[in-house]
Amino acid sequence: IKQGEFADLVRSAIDEAVRIGERSENLTIQGINERADVSKVVTAVAEAELTLQTVVSVRDKVIEAYKEIIRMPM
Repeated sequence: IKQGEFADLVRSAIDEAVRIGERSENLTIQGINERADVSKVVTAVAEAELTLQTVVSVRDKVIEAYKEIIRMPM
């Protein structure tokens, strides 16, 4: 993977995480206002939580890889 391709991949994943979070938030608000099925709200919240965990995990791996590169002798 080239540098630009990797950056696009990360950017795309973050954009998707934001969309999932927004959808979860909207469904939660609708659920509070009793306009959404509770099971859909629960599913959306669980999906948003899983997405956030994935993004955090990827971030941690990227930071870990960066630290490994910094420690390499020149």
